[in-house]
Parts: sequence; C-alpha cells; structure tokens
Amino acid sequence: MPSEPDPDAAANVQELLGGRFGEMSTLMNYTYQSFNFRGRKKVKPFYDLIANIATEELGHIELVAATINGLLTGASEGDEVTDAPLKGLKGKGIPHHYINNGLGALATNSLGKGWNGEYVFNSGDLVLDLLHNFFLENGARMAKIRVYESTDHPVARQMLGYLFVRGGVHALAYAKALEELTGVDVKKMLPIPKIPDSAFKEAKQFTDKGMHGKLYRFSPEDFKDISAIWRGEHPIDGTPLEVVDGLPESAGGPADPPEDKAVSSPGLHPEELQEIAQRLISRL
Repeated sequence: MPSEPDPDAAANVQELLGGRFGEMSTLMNYTYQSFNFRGRKKVKPFYDLIANIATEELGHIELVAATINGLLTGASEGDEVTDAPLKGLKGKGIPHHYINNGLGALATNSLGKGWNGEYVFNSGDLVLDLLHNFFLENGARMAKIRVYESTDHPVARQMLGYLFVRGGVHALAYAKALEELTGVDVKKMLPIPKIPDSAFKEAKQFTDKGMHGKLYRFSPEDFKDISAIWRGEHPIDGTPLEVVDGLPESAGGPADPPEDKAVSSPGLHPEELQEIAQRLISRL
C-alpha cells in the first residue's frame, strides 16, 4: 500500500478499469468472443489465443482494482463518523469512491460513468474481431501512457509498468494471428504510441526479465495450440517468444486492504465482526 493516499490518481486509474479501453473492456471482449466462437475446432489456435488472453485479463482487473484501493487507503481523516472524517476529500477524485463505495474501486471510468456492455465487439468474423482486439490493446496502451503522464505516484506507476509489458504481449499476439490469417505484417506497426516499453523505468524491470516475450497459459489442459501462433522472436529486440505454463513469475497473493471505520468497511465495529468470524471458524 502507498505511504500517502492520492484520490485524484485513483480517479485517473479508474479509466484503466472501467473506461472504453480499460481492463473490463478487454476481459469482456475476449470472453464473449470466446463464448460465441463458432467452428472453433477447425481454427483452434485462434480460439485458444483469444480465450487464454481473456483469462489473463481477469488478473489485470484485480491488479488495477488493488491499485485504486491502495491509492484510497488513508484518505479518510480519523475513525469517528461524527467528526466528518471525509471532509478532506471534498473536491478530490471521484465522490462515489466514498459516498456510494467503501473507498474502493468502481466499475466506472475516470469520470465515474459506469462501464458499458456496448463496448463489447463480437462480429463473428475472425479477422475483424482480431483486428478490433489489436486496436483495443493499443487504445489501452495509449490510455495507460496518459495516466502515467498524469501521476508520479510509485504504486500507480509500478502497476502501469507491468501492464505496459503484458498489454504489449497481447497486442503482438493479435498482430501475429492477423499475419497468419492475412499475410499482412501488422506487427510492423508496433509499438503504438511509438515509444518502447523499456523507455519506462517501471516497465524495464519486466522487459529485463524477458516477460515481453512470454505468453502465459492459464490451464493445465486447455489452450495448448497458442504455441502455433506465439513463436519466433520479438520484433523489437529479438527476444525469443515462448509459451509458459502457469502464472507470471511476479504474481503475488490477493490484495488485502486494511479496514476503514470512516466508511464502515467492513463495519463500524470490525472487532465485533472479527469475533463472529472466529466463532464461525471454530466450528470447522
């Protein structure tokens, strides 16, 4: 968790969660494309690619939400509700973070507007859907760079550095899939915008580990055919492309933000809730 809260940075980071190019959009686009994929057995490498990337996007939603929670931790001033502990937040960030929510992430963009299912594009045409996914990943990279430019908060920038690299993998994967289908070398367009991940110090630590060349497979039995697409060398620096079974090496445990009595999270009297929970656990 950060040493200092930053509600304004939390508001900007919301764009990367519930915005048009946010992680909710990438997850839901790829999820519904995989759900609705007709004739998948005949073109299994492409189905496997979309479905496997969708799985990773779920983890990215958790990462962005954890970052927002971290940026909001400590934003209240004191525990006594009658002392107006939220008055210091007036005019900062998104009011819904503390009025309708317990100082936590929202399913909204940076303006507090809810994520929209109309952001999902699923034409059924494989080339068109892959082209859309390539556009979506690069639109997401543009948004991440803008948020990076808007804050120097170390927690936000650490998250961004990681997502620069992982989003770049997805963009390259879709470019390679399009090349296999059409013969067009789409990867020549990368990166968009034209600045390499390694230019960001927070991303360089991950590119130095070769994570920009790794496509993680999130099932012990499924998605095995992605290696038919994800092979060769990275077009920017020649790093070998490899499929890795399991979670990224940098994966940690689930986030656990501390309690905040000012917003009654998990309650005004968490000690009483803890006693109830301990009684429940004693029954096991």
